[in-house]
Amino acid sequence: MKHISLDGYLAALEAARQPYHAHYYAMYSSLLGGVVTHPVLMQIPIDDHLVHRGDGVFDTLKCVNGAMYNVDAHLRRLERSAAAIGIRWPGGFDEIRALTLETIRAGGQRMCSCRVMLARGPGGFGVNPYEPPGPALYIIAYKLGPPFMDIHPGGARVRRSRVPAKPSQFAEIKNCNYLPNVLMKREAVDWGVDFVVGYDVDDHLTEGATENVGLITRSGELVFPRRENILEGTSMLRLMELAQDQVKAGAVKAVIRRDISEQELFDAAEVLIVGTTINVVAVVEYEGRAIGTGYPGTGWRLLNDLLERDIAENGVLRTAVF
Repeated sequence: MKHISLDGYLAALEAARQPYHAHYYAMYSSLLGGVVTHPVLMQIPIDDHLVHRGDGVFDTLKCVNGAMYNVDAHLRRLERSAAAIGIRWPGGFDEIRALTLETIRAGGQRMCSCRVMLARGPGGFGVNPYEPPGPALYIIAYKLGPPFMDIHPGGARVRRSRVPAKPSQFAEIKNCNYLPNVLMKREAVDWGVDFVVGYDVDDHLTEGATENVGLITRSGELVFPRRENILEGTSMLRLMELAQDQVKAGAVKAVIRRDISEQELFDAAEVLIVGTTINVVAVVEYEGRAIGTGYPGTGWRLLNDLLERDIAENGVLRTAVF
């Protein structure tokens, strides 16, 4: 085993550079006190409790055509998650917001995703959350994936997950211990479907691996699960606000939060999956059975159009970066 010097370490990192590094644009680290744009320098210390305990929280937003969309909703959720596990960033919300904007700007890409991670911080390898002397903040700008329906216009196939749903206490915290979510995604890949969805101990619908799930009833109601069962997605909440405006116009009968049984998915006119990257997805098959007509429906088209227009044009929710 060879011993690697500081210079040798940097050379080894560069030698190990991979093609996927081209998708990483910029990273801010509070430990460095600045931004790096060379992908091999985007590192987190092994003794950060985020790494070896999953002790931290995160949120992911996107920059579309040079502007962050709905950034305050994402960062407020980050704050709530951090407060729930006893992490507080000394600079507060405004500093995190400003650093997020500057990190995206440093990456130079008008279209990108941005992940903000507030960690317990480095300082040891124990489980004690008081071991680190203070929190650490990491912000990463990276490649934005296309909306799901842009590459799968025929819609999504979905199955029921076997992974137990998170208890409400943990479902509401967007923390970095994402093992259940990883196992759900593994199911989807292994089963050859696009998404899986979970159910709680009472057999009520919860959520996907990283997405919210809802339905449109045959009478025209838009229904999502109760907030106690899920992590409330910023895209889902915004979609509900946009849909509420359509109630007055008669395009949507009502917007409702309640328990949803599996049978209601089979009986629905449409089933929808919603997320920051994917926007609104039409589910055309669940557990091997067609949903509605078996094709993307008019409700999906209306709601997805509303959300995409909001992302592109809503000056109140768009924060200019470039």
